[in-house]
Amino acid sequence: LNRVKQFFVPLCSLLHLPNLTLTDVLVARSRTGTYHLEEFTSAVCRDNKMYSVSAKKQAAHNDSIWSVAWQRSTRDNCEYVVTGSVDDRVKCWQWKANDLALRHTCEGHQLGVVSVDINHSGTVCASSSLDCFVRLWDLESGKQIKAINAGPAELWTLAFSPDGRFLASGSHTGKINLFGVESGQRETSIDTRGKFIMSVAYSPDARLLASGAVDGQVYLFDMGTGRLLHTLTGHSMPVRSLAFSPDSKMLATASDDGYVKFYDVQNATLSSSLSVHSSWVLGVQFAPDNMHFATCSSDKTVKVWDMSNKQCLHTFREHSEQVWSIAFNDTGDKLVSVSDDGSAIVYNCPIV
Repeated sequence: LNRVKQFFVPLCSLLHLPNLTLTDVLVARSRTGTYHLEEFTSAVCRDNKMYSVSAKKQAAHNDSIWSVAWQRSTRDNCEYVVTGSVDDRVKCWQWKANDLALRHTCEGHQLGVVSVDINHSGTVCASSSLDCFVRLWDLESGKQIKAINAGPAELWTLAFSPDGRFLASGSHTGKINLFGVESGQRETSIDTRGKFIMSVAYSPDARLLASGAVDGQVYLFDMGTGRLLHTLTGHSMPVRSLAFSPDSKMLATASDDGYVKFYDVQNATLSSSLSVHSSWVLGVQFAPDNMHFATCSSDKTVKVWDMSNKQCLHTFREHSEQVWSIAFNDTGDKLVSVSDDGSAIVYNCPIV
């Protein structure tokens, strides 16, 4: 066993598994009682499931990247990754051959890009900026489709409705603004009667809209009636990210208090509360399989979790600054993260 320990560290470095410890793996032992490198390597790969970096763009932008989205296009079957940065730019990348290939740099915003999202058909991207504009971009051509002037303090993070007809955005005034994609106008506003809305999310079945506020309050609305259904008060600090499970039954909320909380949507009851990072939790996303989720934090890490037992499966420590946003691909075997360090990193995430 001592001989195994001697080559364990360099082997993990070779396999790009710097976070692995000897207790994490099952060391294969032959009938003769000796340990073999190939047996050990096989055990490492099997037990660690090869969580690893698939691609890294070290300088994806010239400044901090605050948001990322990933979607497959129904038009050309391309996988698009969109990033939005404090450098005022939106970049459209194509994921192919295990690499992020820059396809378009979309310019038009005059101040930093706060949020990006892609419609469910993977054809149009929306970006929101500190310049108070929402801009819509065609992902295939990279051309701007529309520019919507939201007005001062009326725009922050945004989310496409599941049918792609509306964009929901939080505001500094405590309202959720709904913009028509076709009309380019604000169609309606939902007043939470609360404080600055920092995060919004639609349920996949389009029945509900959730918002998270700077004071830790989470509001759940019925989109059929526009009525406030529930106010969830579990957090004590800003809620920067929200995500519904793929079956629309669970809502995950991520906060500066270091916790991710899971709520049963039907009963608005707290299902579980996890202290998942050592600092602010800036993002939470469910995997498409409904059995896993991922988180990112200002502690510079990205973590992948098992939903059933709430155990951490792997921690990525690739960023040198806080990690603002994460997104799974449509199959859940890849995960992308963006950070204040200006990089975009895609991970192999073999959870399926």
